[in-house]
Amino acid sequence: MPKVLIVEDDESMGAALKDGFAYEGYEVRFAADGALGLKMAGEEAPDLIILDVMLPKMSGLDVCKEIRKSGSAVPIIMLTARGQEIDKVLGLKLGADDYVTKPFGFMELMARVEALLRRAAGRTGQADSCRFGDISVDFKKAEVRRKGKVLDLSARELRLLQYFIEHKGEVIPRDRLLDEVWGYDEAPLTRTVDMHVAKLRKKIEGKPSDPQYIVTVHGLGYKFTG
Repeated sequence: MPKVLIVEDDESMGAALKDGFAYEGYEVRFAADGALGLKMAGEEAPDLIILDVMLPKMSGLDVCKEIRKSGSAVPIIMLTARGQEIDKVLGLKLGADDYVTKPFGFMELMARVEALLRRAAGRTGQADSCRFGDISVDFKKAEVRRKGKVLDLSARELRLLQYFIEHKGEVIPRDRLLDEVWGYDEAPLTRTVDMHVAKLRKKIEGKPSDPQYIVTVHGLGYKFTG
């Protein structure tokens, strides 16, 4: 039975989410403020976190940031109010896997939850560490080193690198990366992928303009050859 942690201060919304997840067979944990949510995220080891952006004591954005800083890769879906576009962008940059705008249908939320849990399950059994060239990666510590020096990778860049490593040798289209790494149902401009790949290359490639590990397959996508 998967365990979900719901962090939501709205009483009626919280009750509806708890009832819905319990009905779907989930083990439910609940926190009504950000500080308690962060504490429970560390203590309860949930399989998934539903995290509201606007919370007392500590915002959902700060909670997400602290969870990722701890090295946790637990799937996080953020709940935002209509018109909080900047919060969606910040949440994704801070490491959230997806977001749902209020008001939303519970079945829409469940579809996103199930997609995230399938992707997370697909990552189980993979190697906890990897080496290629002068790069060493420790996924348990969420740490990437180059010649022994720790690189400053964002949570999104780390997940992108992990996906490339897990699919070494495959030509991966941009829209697949958007679906699997970003989790978007309706893909934004694929330029999002290109920008993140460019940033990642600057950190792991000896010569980013002539990459050795993440190569472009023109007209198709990218391939990891490390």
